[in-house]
Amino acid sequence: MRARVWCKDKKDENEDMTEQNTNNEHEALPETPADETVVVEDEEVTAPSMSTVERAELLLRQDETIARRIDEGATLDEAIDPSNKEFGPLAHPEQVQMRVAKRAMMLKDRLNPYPVSLDVTSTIDAVRAKWDGKLEPGAETDDVVGIAGRVLFIRNAGGLCFVQLAAGDGTTIQAMLSKKQIGADSLKLFKQLVDLGDHLFVKGRVIASKTGELSVFADEWAIASKALQPLPTLHKELNEDTRTRKPYIGMIADERIRNMVRNRSKAVSSLRHTFEEHDFLEVETPMLQTIHGGAAARPFTTHMNAFDLDLYLRIAPELFLKRCLVGGIDRVFEINRDFRNEGVDATHAPEFTMVEAYEAYGNYDTIAKLVKELIQKTAIDVFGSTKVTLLDGAEYDFGGEWKQMSMYDSLSEALGQQITPATSVAELGAIADKLGVERDEVENHGKLVEHLWEHFYEDKLYEPTFVRDFPVETSPLVKAHRSKPGVVEKWDLYVRGFELATGYSELNDPIVQRERFVAQAKDALAGDEEACDIDEDFLEALGVGMPPAGGMGMGIDRLLIALTGATIRETITFPLVKPLNS
Repeated sequence: MRARVWCKDKKDENEDMTEQNTNNEHEALPETPADETVVVEDEEVTAPSMSTVERAELLLRQDETIARRIDEGATLDEAIDPSNKEFGPLAHPEQVQMRVAKRAMMLKDRLNPYPVSLDVTSTIDAVRAKWDGKLEPGAETDDVVGIAGRVLFIRNAGGLCFVQLAAGDGTTIQAMLSKKQIGADSLKLFKQLVDLGDHLFVKGRVIASKTGELSVFADEWAIASKALQPLPTLHKELNEDTRTRKPYIGMIADERIRNMVRNRSKAVSSLRHTFEEHDFLEVETPMLQTIHGGAAARPFTTHMNAFDLDLYLRIAPELFLKRCLVGGIDRVFEINRDFRNEGVDATHAPEFTMVEAYEAYGNYDTIAKLVKELIQKTAIDVFGSTKVTLLDGAEYDFGGEWKQMSMYDSLSEALGQQITPATSVAELGAIADKLGVERDEVENHGKLVEHLWEHFYEDKLYEPTFVRDFPVETSPLVKAHRSKPGVVEKWDLYVRGFELATGYSELNDPIVQRERFVAQAKDALAGDEEACDIDEDFLEALGVGMPPAGGMGMGIDRLLIALTGATIRETITFPLVKPLNS
């Protein structure tokens, strides 16, 4: 099918659009990777291997050829090569060629397909807010507006074209272009040049059509930005590959994706506001670090040429935020990008956003209250209530009091035998083998306790639950429990079967911290890739004196998962995905 505007002739020039997108046949044609089989004129052809530069040069040559043909007087159909006999299967598909030809035709006629500015005087949303429901069918006003939006639908009724324009937030309005108003030549040019997906400017009076549709009756029009790639069929649900690899298409086509971007922004704004209400100061810490620390995770490595130095991408900002406490900034937080070279699933991504906060003279009890307030206020600020509706239609309530449970007590209850910090690695290992629980190459008491606990509870804690008092071996930055030997004052918050946040009473004894670092370093030498290294600069900072403190960390992406029921890929605006050709 030729890539042209879908225009269905109608005798009645007063009929306007009554349905949206159902006749949109502009399906996006994905680029074909090198060394893949494509179909050309019903024949299978193996696309040649081609580097990125070679293919880019090929496409430029095709663009130049199309433009030259247009300059020489060719029609749009004559300027393109639907079968790509000249340039091969890796060149532009037919629909893109047609749009490139229209761009060339505009340039030939001295029409800028990408003007610097236009006489935009209002927004689609503002016009709707002012006039929606206030005009009878056929009514006209003297309100002249200049608006712009993306073309989602076009219908031709002979001497009258109806166009649906959409703002970035999805708000739509109808534009009407009449031969009597703009002239036969202008309407002919409109039909010839404008495609679905183009950004279009129209200026004219606000009216209601004969069927009552709020419209702008155009006195003039211009292409604000010529789209060379066709949109997908908008009335069909986007597939997962398009949503993740081309999120900008998802923002155009799917209201849920647009809402996720907006809700994420509202959530971050809410968190900042709540921190400000509690007199927290926002700071920024380094992403490139000489020593990775602050969490148990495998880091990404890079190299700095200027210093000839290997560096790590940040896995957590914790050790630098604690330095702020040492420096006298008693309440500090950071919303930060972190990088962990680990697995990818519905709740894990290699690049993610986290908020961490530290409160001098707080502890894991006070920080738990803060986290509860942060989450509940975010739910209210984004969705208007602590009771939210998930994507599957289920309701989830973040209100009320939240459950608390002890890791050791709940594990003992599940096993039917007492597990304490004194239980040996051998005994825990035997239990794990009996239950078929995973074993790490580098094992210790704490890792086995956590694996056993996760076996029984991790995906079963649906309502908000603070799991408290962890083994010391897996929590090297946490203060020892004030009354339970071998346990640290740490909690993990579980929501809907996954961990959402963590909180500590922060370790501030430099001697004990060095002992913990040494134990971690020995684990790293034994092969534990998640163990942290010894950070002498941080130890020196602790030696200057860090006040008692409570600290927390929470994934922003996971917060959106908890609030919406989406996967982590759906909450991240531009998720990292594996290239098709790798």
